[in-house]
Amino acid sequence: MSPSGLGRLVAGDPSAVAGYRLLGRLGAGGMGVVYLGRTATGELAAVKVTHADQREDPDFRARFRREVEAARRVDSPWAVPVTAADPEAPEPWLATAFVPGPSLAEAVAAHGPLPPRSARILGVALARALAAVHRAGLVHRDVKPGNVLLAVDGPRLIDFGIARTSDATALTSTDMVVGTPGFLAPEQAEARGPEIGPPSDVFALGCLLAYTVTGRLPFGRGAVDALLYRTVHDEPDLAGIEPGLAALLRECLAKDPALRPTADALAELLAEDAPGRRADWLPPAVVHTIAERSARMLALPDIEATAAPAAPAEPPVPEAEPSPGRRRLLLAAGGALLTAGTGIGLWAGLRDNGGRSPGGPRRPRVVIGVQADLSGPRRAIGREQERGARLALAAYETRTVKPFELAIRVADDAGDREKALTAARRMAEDKAVAAVLGSTGDYTTQRALPVYEEALLPLMSVSAGYNVLTTKESESFIRVVPDHVIVAIQLTWFLQSYYREKKTGTARPGLLMDRTDDSYAWQQVHIANFVLGEQLGHRPHPRVVPAAVGAAGSVIDSMLAERIDAYVHAGPAKSAAQAARELRDRGFQGPRLAGPHTLSAEFLRLAGDAAEGWVVAAPVGDPARRPGAAAKAFVAAYRTAYQGAPGHYAAEAYDAVTMMIAEMVKEARGAARPDRRNLCAALRARRHRGVMGDYVFDPEKGFRKGWGTSLHMVRNGRFQFMSEAPTRSPGRSGG
Repeated sequence: MSPSGLGRLVAGDPSAVAGYRLLGRLGAGGMGVVYLGRTATGELAAVKVTHADQREDPDFRARFRREVEAARRVDSPWAVPVTAADPEAPEPWLATAFVPGPSLAEAVAAHGPLPPRSARILGVALARALAAVHRAGLVHRDVKPGNVLLAVDGPRLIDFGIARTSDATALTSTDMVVGTPGFLAPEQAEARGPEIGPPSDVFALGCLLAYTVTGRLPFGRGAVDALLYRTVHDEPDLAGIEPGLAALLRECLAKDPALRPTADALAELLAEDAPGRRADWLPPAVVHTIAERSARMLALPDIEATAAPAAPAEPPVPEAEPSPGRRRLLLAAGGALLTAGTGIGLWAGLRDNGGRSPGGPRRPRVVIGVQADLSGPRRAIGREQERGARLALAAYETRTVKPFELAIRVADDAGDREKALTAARRMAEDKAVAAVLGSTGDYTTQRALPVYEEALLPLMSVSAGYNVLTTKESESFIRVVPDHVIVAIQLTWFLQSYYREKKTGTARPGLLMDRTDDSYAWQQVHIANFVLGEQLGHRPHPRVVPAAVGAAGSVIDSMLAERIDAYVHAGPAKSAAQAARELRDRGFQGPRLAGPHTLSAEFLRLAGDAAEGWVVAAPVGDPARRPGAAAKAFVAAYRTAYQGAPGHYAAEAYDAVTMMIAEMVKEARGAARPDRRNLCAALRARRHRGVMGDYVFDPEKGFRKGWGTSLHMVRNGRFQFMSEAPTRSPGRSGG
């Protein structure tokens, strides 16, 4: 859909489609014409309108409807999202986020092959896009340079026009070759329908990457029949490609689909990170082309109103975030109505209706920000928080009355303090953002909070427990979960319950504070030392180690020499894993405990089987263990949308965003946008019953009142919910 230039509208072209004013032609193909459209708010979109002579063809409509459904099911920052569509219109149409850059085919034709590094980075992003396609149960079937758009922050995969489900019956005949010769797998070239699957896309990506670095098709050019024959029988031409990359491409181009790597595996094998915001992944000439096209799009003039064909009264507001690279599509779930408990409302499945009320007046667009670690050490938790937010948005979309259009904007801070600051500044500058969920970590939240304070923008966190975040001076922060002090108290009470059960008199628990995680670790050890020693009469053995030392074997040896009978770790997941291995190797059999910073996939990965039996206290529960219809509805909706059980902090994030939405609805009056300046006080004053229980906040400092810590034990390589942590002291041993 990326043009070498914007063509003029021709006789017979509409001047508008639904709410999009058409500025020119981007291209035309077998299914229809693609226009550049602009909404009343100035947002650009690529609008595909089908040919008039095809609208009465039921097979064509089915194919177009499938394209829309396929594109909406793909959840990847490297796939261009559908922002609005109407497959049932007299002339079916769909709109996608507009990427002003050239296609890969145009870039190679104009500037020659790309360097190997560019090809590797391109391959990582496209492999991840295809992995998302395959997770959605789809096969793209037409991966080619013309279907890849280049942007400074990475490529975008487009055109799901011939995508189909992996197990679907094709609408085309069984002996019909579907796709583009030169980028077809052998099973596609021979129209072996049942064999066409995700490996076929990997083969096509291998062809695409070979073309990217050589400018040649790996099976040559010429007559289609000859090209298809060479694809099935000949070896690919990979001459001139660096050996490492050539070997990898040869795996992708294996004749047997079973011998090709998966898209996920290919992304790892390419061994380059996906592009960030910098443009240095592309040659300067290509970056210059992108910049020129972007400038031309920004300079497009206004268009005088002209008579337009009949269209829906209200223009669709694209749900996508301003940057298409940050778009996350919520998988359409459908299904029966799910009636939830108080405070949740009615779930009418998880469907994407664009938040429109047919025929109603245009409503303001409101955005909820999600700032999270999506690519750093706590990315698994960040992903769950984003998913919880998107489920809350989906619940809002089932409302009969929606006073505003609602969207999610996501910012990945990668768990890095400086990136968190940059993300917060960009979020705060967006006047449509009314509240933000985030950040995932203590230190990123602490870094970002002053920006949100200055903008009077509410920031709700479900995983940042550092207690200095909630002060009387803070006017914007709300913490939905208990802080680290509460968690540490409840963890020590759990340990005391163990001592009482074992009828231990005066115990000798070892406490390790790793200064790598200084503020958090100090809180954990200080509280544990005070409660276990001063209050419960034990003889704790605290040990403070420099950041460079961690839980080294010599440190563990010195603690064991003190005859400790339990081990409490206060530090990052990496040193907790180190401690787990050292304790295992020394045969330590006592309880091994840690706080919320250890509740991570990193700890499980680094500790391996040494993690077994560890107990971690964290302010996150298991919604599947919660009573009531609301929790059951949430778990069912999550499984429908994401094909698995909810992960840590997904339900808490859902509750937080649900609270935001409820107060925004109360704040909105008529066509007015909710005022971010009023929301924080309203949220702090709110009493809410959600999936994970009741929420009541301190009106001055914004922290959630009460307890709320859960215990999780590592069993069979994963964290499993044990129980809620004690909410009162068991008393001294023997008392």
